[in-house]
Amino acid sequence: MGPIFDYLFRRFIDSLIDSAVARLVQDEYTENLAELLTTAQKVSPRVLLETVLRAEKGRPLTRPFGSPVILSAWEKILLNPVQTFRLPTDEGIKIDTSVTIGPLAKRPLQLEIPLLIAGMSYGGALSLRAKVALAKAATQTGTATNTGEAPLIKEEREAARFLIGQYNRGGWLKEEEDLSQLDAIEIQVGQGAQGSVPIVTRATNIDADFRRAFGLGEDEDAVIHARLPGIERPRDLQRLIVRLRRDFEVPVGVKLAASHHLEKELNFLLEEEVDFITIDGAEGGTHGGPTTLQDDLGLPTLPALIRAANFLERKGLKGKTSLIITGGLTTPGHFLKALALGADAFYVGTVAILALIHRQAVRALPWEPPTSLVLYSGKRKLDLDEQRATQSLGNFINSCRQEMEQVVISLGKTSFHALDRQDLVMMDRDIAAAAGIDYGYYPPERQREIFQTGETRPRSLCEEDLRPLESAPAEPVRGENGPTH
Repeated sequence: MGPIFDYLFRRFIDSLIDSAVARLVQDEYTENLAELLTTAQKVSPRVLLETVLRAEKGRPLTRPFGSPVILSAWEKILLNPVQTFRLPTDEGIKIDTSVTIGPLAKRPLQLEIPLLIAGMSYGGALSLRAKVALAKAATQTGTATNTGEAPLIKEEREAARFLIGQYNRGGWLKEEEDLSQLDAIEIQVGQGAQGSVPIVTRATNIDADFRRAFGLGEDEDAVIHARLPGIERPRDLQRLIVRLRRDFEVPVGVKLAASHHLEKELNFLLEEEVDFITIDGAEGGTHGGPTTLQDDLGLPTLPALIRAANFLERKGLKGKTSLIITGGLTTPGHFLKALALGADAFYVGTVAILALIHRQAVRALPWEPPTSLVLYSGKRKLDLDEQRATQSLGNFINSCRQEMEQVVISLGKTSFHALDRQDLVMMDRDIAAAAGIDYGYYPPERQREIFQTGETRPRSLCEEDLRPLESAPAEPVRGENGPTH
């Protein structure tokens, strides 16, 4: 029976494929299923999917983890190892990985590593188990976690050795009793994935635990406003900064969505001497933000970092006002490049959640997405093993730290904060000019010449490019942080 069945099955499949191929090569495009291939090439599978979802739902889409559009060219930046004229760091020397946030604050925030857990709120985004696991992993690895746009949660505060709290647009973390329990206060005026638009969680989607934590009435929506409550004019924000810095000893900073108005925003904030500034680039993640806000709003993380670091340096505030960068940073290489470009620390969100879930994703698959294990609204949130999640994220952070230390040894440095732009080389000429990084197709002594010509468009290498300059200086002409352009 077996061989007969096998034979008939093969004949059936062969006939089916023959018929399908015949139709594929004979039917006109208007009658051909292959039109889906050309359609997908024109609009991409993602746009095709989101188009039909919009047609089905008739309301704005919300997409988890932020935009898939990545415009920061981290992979075109490379790190420069040393071997002969300067030696790599001896492996017996301990690499200093520490960072101080808000060094001029009365009580600076001192951490063992510059990798911080991004603000992902309880209730609005994550479950209590996920938030506690994030806090415990941060404690194990000597870093801080962030409340996100939520109230101060007792379980998170107890699990976190260092907790940064967001004075948020929902108005849920503004009482003195709660603020006094924080290790840093981050005034959240915007985020990379959503700008500063109002976000509403309807009362019908809020359960008793959420309502109790947020202090909401039975039929009251949870609203994150476009503006901070009580801020009616720009000067009100400056007064808030002054009051918080006066009343609390911990660092007080502001989180901004990166935009082309960046320098104006920074200049406004620095008038009141904030202790730190968090810049959230357009590649920043979110638990479920509107797709157009994710894809088409703001400034990518890399140019935002370059411009913010340059601005602080011009103002003489490097080393005084801490710069935290976030938005789409996913690998130890990204982290090191961000530090070399001028960031003091960085937040990770999406990759932290992916590491947190780790092998537990199989508990949700194939019928639910892995995020159902960590989202407050997730159907499988009670299946998350908090202890395993803590260990997985801790392993990820420790792995990143060790890889970063290995690279720093190869660069001949002894600390993360010793990295600078001379440790980088750029394979894109325009970005090299903007960032103050050497362009990799020319040796250091040619950098000043090629950028002083005013040319910004890449040109092909020719014999002239390969000949040494007769008047080349004996030593590269450089600024403090890279080539002088």
